[in-house]
Amino acid sequence: MGANLETQPTTTKPAESAAERKAPRSLIDILDFDVTEIDKLVETGVDIANNPGKYATACTGKILATLFYEPSTRTRLSFESAMFELGGNVLGFSQAASSSVSKGESVADTAKTISCYADIIAMRHPLEGAPFVAALNASVPVINAGDGGHNHPTQTLTDLLTIYREKGSFSNLTIGFCGDLKFGRTVHSLINALSRYEGVRMVLISPDELKVPSYVIQDVLEKKGIEYVETASLEEAMPELDILYMTRIQQERFADIDEYLRLKDSYILTPDKLDTAKEDMRILHPLPRVNEISVAVDDDPRACYFEQVLNGKFIRMALIMKLLEESK
Repeated sequence: MGANLETQPTTTKPAESAAERKAPRSLIDILDFDVTEIDKLVETGVDIANNPGKYATACTGKILATLFYEPSTRTRLSFESAMFELGGNVLGFSQAASSSVSKGESVADTAKTISCYADIIAMRHPLEGAPFVAALNASVPVINAGDGGHNHPTQTLTDLLTIYREKGSFSNLTIGFCGDLKFGRTVHSLINALSRYEGVRMVLISPDELKVPSYVIQDVLEKKGIEYVETASLEEAMPELDILYMTRIQQERFADIDEYLRLKDSYILTPDKLDTAKEDMRILHPLPRVNEISVAVDDDPRACYFEQVLNGKFIRMALIMKLLEESK
């Protein structure tokens, strides 16, 4: 006869309730990591760039889920490439229409479901705060891969690794941000990150309609005593810059197409505009570009936006390893 299952003693530890489980460490905002942690991630990113084979099996048996509710090329493929190069695997979707969100599933339920299939989640969503909601409900780490016009912390880590590899430091630099500073989540995140280093000065270059939001000025720059200048002239700012961070005017963030058309060509970087730039200045861009950087600039030794793309893979490898290690 079969054993009476109701009377058999058990040595299995009761499963923890959802309330008892500790939420895993996630990255939603660049300020979730302190300066020491960011410096360590950058250090690891440099080592990965120099010794990629050393990390080829770091995530063997692990699965990354990429949940991308809005279009992306670099960020999504960078995450996937990073996980593959760590020896792990990837699953996910690249548009909301191909997921159960098209049936009305909430972000919270999606996060709970995907936690059953993957060890870590990277999420991009058009709504600000969506990755935060996912992190509250997931039982695995969640990485914010961009939420609306709010944050894009892994692009910020990419920018930081690029700046460090090009300049050797984050301190005592003059950083020029040019273009869409209102909706540019990459700009907001990088301003937050750089504001924690000594001697950083920021030049904010934009038309009045696309200026940095007042909360960034008040809560970050002024609160921390960061020196900054607002100007509409790229040419006037150029000679003093150590880093020029170009951004595109983002059509998808405009409710009024006429306003977009009026502003889209506000700044176009051409070789002649670099005549007054420092020889060791570096040009960054989170990409994709439309026409804000002429292709004629690509061969200038100061242009490093494609190196920036490669650095994105390295730093995401470092981040995935960090969060998986902390979730053990």
